[in-house]
Amino acid sequence: MPDALNTAVESTFVRGRVGVVGLGLIGGSFAKAMHAGGTEIYAWNRTRSTLELSMIDTVDGELDDATIPTCELIILASYPASSIAWLAEKADLISAGAIVIDAIGVKRAICDACFAIAKQHDWTFVGCHPMAGTQFSGYAHSRATMFKGAPLVVVPPAMDDFERVGILERLQQLLKPCGFGSFTLSTAAHHDEVIAFTSQLAHVVSNAYVKSPRATIHKGFSAGSYKDLTRVARLNADMWTELFLDNADYLGEEIGILIDNLQQYKDAIDAHDADRLHSLLVEGDRRKREVEGR
Repeated sequence: MPDALNTAVESTFVRGRVGVVGLGLIGGSFAKAMHAGGTEIYAWNRTRSTLELSMIDTVDGELDDATIPTCELIILASYPASSIAWLAEKADLISAGAIVIDAIGVKRAICDACFAIAKQHDWTFVGCHPMAGTQFSGYAHSRATMFKGAPLVVVPPAMDDFERVGILERLQQLLKPCGFGSFTLSTAAHHDEVIAFTSQLAHVVSNAYVKSPRATIHKGFSAGSYKDLTRVARLNADMWTELFLDNADYLGEEIGILIDNLQQYKDAIDAHDADRLHSLLVEGDRRKREVEGR
């Protein structure tokens, strides 16, 4: 990294100090993981009571106008719109040479806005998405081991190769207490295209599946299949509404593909077409083995 940037880094913030914006499941897990690794943590949360709870044993203090400039790394872990709004409001307070990342499940909406904000300042924004979580939400369900072994998708900004390597090496070191298993570089568009299938579609299907009238009488008749398919039916509707609409094009396409596929099964079943149904089932089984490399 250039000497000028090194000088700015050393003179404007406390090395290793981290700020977390939003103490939900993911933000709380970042705070707890960092704290367990000995990192000094400052946090902001929309609900004051959650912030106060976190300061009992995890967070060292409030992330405010006085402490924002002291952070080397700031993690945006609130909803998409509120994370962008926070960054726009506080951008001038972030120290030169600092790194800002997000932990949000869409990347185009976040990166388009945050890269533009960062471009006007001397700190760097890097889009990130940890591939971890549970069906539960809120700080109470966050845990220090949430990211252990999990992949982190990283969307770096446009910069020369030398500077990018320096930023990513610093970021890996700063996030070391989280225990991520891998760092996967991506573009924002590719991330959103893939995540529409791997995560968002699964939430839509699970949420829709439990609307069957038979869901109220499943006890005693359900086992692993039901549990697997309904695990993510429980969700934070406010957050997922934002995520789905920020990725409406790719998610809509995936839902359309699924509807078309389901229609083929329904047509074969309605027609009692055993050969066609058997062919569809074999094709699905083959496809599952193929994508898993078996």
